[in-house]
Amino acid sequence: MAMPDEIRIIDKLIFRIISGAYNAHDRLPSENVIADKYKVPRMTARKAYERLEELGYIYKRQGKGSYVKKRQKQIELVLSGDVSFSQKMIEKGYDFYSKNIFCKEIKYNKKIYDFLETDRDDRVFKVGRLRFINQQPIAMHISYVAKSVFNDIDTVGMDITSMFKYYNSKGYRDYCSKSSVLSVSFPTKYQRDMLNCAFLIPLLVLESGCMEQRSGKVLEYTRILYRSDCFSFYVSPKG
Repeated sequence: MAMPDEIRIIDKLIFRIISGAYNAHDRLPSENVIADKYKVPRMTARKAYERLEELGYIYKRQGKGSYVKKRQKQIELVLSGDVSFSQKMIEKGYDFYSKNIFCKEIKYNKKIYDFLETDRDDRVFKVGRLRFINQQPIAMHISYVAKSVFNDIDTVGMDITSMFKYYNSKGYRDYCSKSSVLSVSFPTKYQRDMLNCAFLIPLLVLESGCMEQRSGKVLEYTRILYRSDCFSFYVSPKG
């Protein structure tokens, strides 16, 4: 199947930008030049540039054309569940902070309840935090916890910005991941608004769980949405 012209142009220009053929703030060929080069209507070239802008590769100057955007340095992130995200970012020296965005009770969900190893009569709450680096939102963390394990979660949940600190306050110390599943999705409107990203920027979705090693108690089921343009991801090897 032939590649659509718009996608073909995007693919070629991204390759040239990534390979270093263009440097940050270099002016790109005009839409007319691109249209002539690829033998497409000017509207197709314009749409390709619009998509590149949404993806964060270029920016426009009114009346002057399109330019290569300086790519932000990606954050190296080891995907492990034994150290909190907050601690990882602070240790790397980033201007980091976390904001609580909700604490809500959820309806019965067999997948989540089974993961938490709790019964259907239990109450489960989801606690959402938005993570910021240099004042920009980069990730959304949603933790699901059972009230049978954390009896005050419904009253203190809106004050939690770090689940690990909350667990420490309850006497839990040594953590390990229960299991992890990685997937990729495109953001919903709500997620785009929260993470301040375009719909073409995919999210890396990490579904995992946290246990206390000593007791084997499941503390949480976690769903984390990472902006894929902000991170380089590494999976921590198991010893």
